[in-house]
Amino acid sequence: MTVTWEESGWEQVAPGVGRCRLPVWDCTSGLVVGPDAVLLIDSGSSLAEGARLRAEAQALTGRRVTHVALTHAHFDHVLGTAAFAGAEVFGAVGLDAALAGGREELRVSAVRHGLDTRAADAAVDALVVPRHAVSGEWTLDLGGGRQALLANVGPGHTPHDLAVLVPGDPEVVFCGDLVEESGEPQAGPDAVPSRWPAALDRLLALGGEDAAYVPGHGAVVDAAFVRAQREALAARFGVSP
Repeated sequence: MTVTWEESGWEQVAPGVGRCRLPVWDCTSGLVVGPDAVLLIDSGSSLAEGARLRAEAQALTGRRVTHVALTHAHFDHVLGTAAFAGAEVFGAVGLDAALAGGREELRVSAVRHGLDTRAADAAVDALVVPRHAVSGEWTLDLGGGRQALLANVGPGHTPHDLAVLVPGDPEVVFCGDLVEESGEPQAGPDAVPSRWPAALDRLLALGGEDAAYVPGHGAVVDAAFVRAQREALAARFGVSP
């Protein structure tokens, strides 16, 4: 027996498309449901959080998650992936190497931000890297006419930023941390500030004026918010129009 989005604590953004705001770091995880397949966008910050997402997705859909799209390489978005055994995992080109070569950096970052050391160790030991690399765009057919377009729109927040467009009414764009609503966008040492405004231009071209834009942290926003954040980032980093 399945539950509703509301009963599960998830927010329905469009028919068959939902998101939840995970605790502690207010990280977004998304779900796109088709008749034949279920796509999860970002897997949480630990194996326990991934297991929670797996159970909630099962309760919502009555089926297992078949595909996982990772928007970028930060711990709060990727360390739950091992909880989704058998799922096909996607990321922007280079994300696989960044994760495989950055295990210790991931562990240190997770612990520095407050994840329990044992939980961080376990998640990094079990880390799953993407099998499928998206260089431009990749359309997933989830059955019954339901599609999800994976788009390599970076670099910006990181060198390997992936967005997910779900056509429909409204269209929904999962932005990863290219867009943040609950605080100022975070530019860490792996950010590419000079390219970030252009990445937001690509997001806006992808979704258009009427899409719902789901940020990596915070409430769902509209195109005007994304455009304003693009201008603020350009001014912050001294990027010419």
